[in-house]
Amino acid sequence: MFVLTVDQRRSRRDIDRVPELLDRYREHQLIRPFDRTAGDEVQAVSDNADTVVTIALELISTRHWTVGIGIGPVELPLPETTRAGRGPAFEAAREAVNRAKNAPVALAVSGPDPAAAEDAETASTLVALLIDRRTDPGREAVALMARGLSQTDAAEQLKISKQAMSQRLSVAGWHIETAGRTLAARLLDAANTTGSHRP
Repeated sequence: MFVLTVDQRRSRRDIDRVPELLDRYREHQLIRPFDRTAGDEVQAVSDNADTVVTIALELISTRHWTVGIGIGPVELPLPETTRAGRGPAFEAAREAVNRAKNAPVALAVSGPDPAAAEDAETASTLVALLIDRRTDPGREAVALMARGLSQTDAAEQLKISKQAMSQRLSVAGWHIETAGRTLAARLLDAANTTGSHRP
């Protein structure tokens, strides 16, 4: 199981962004949706590594959140509210979010198999760094592709040639990002599997 513990950065000098986050991810495929746990911190529970990677990268890209991903079992049955949940995955997420405050992209992963968790964290960090270093034109091009447009349609919308669109996507590392997201999710799944079989 995966637990996301997310803490708002620089919250004392910013507005309360928790309500917006709760609303944004209300319809996502989560075992337990995001729930405010204390102050400007929220938690959610998921069993889907792809969903976890997507949410974590989206949150980090805003630069408003610190994200900790905890891997491991949870006490069952899960309570109705996320904040009442207990178990090793919740403890790992707490450790991860604290460590993420000093991480390169405000993201950390913790679990029962430290090496496997580190691999998943490294892959996620590399993708986050790739996204963070994009130019505005690159972000715009990738956003259109993420909406399901073809390169031809995206180029028309941006009023540029198909060749220019291809160049923008190449410079933005769009294909690498797609592969990187897949790798990060696979490594999260692997960390979850190896951790669950440890004595």
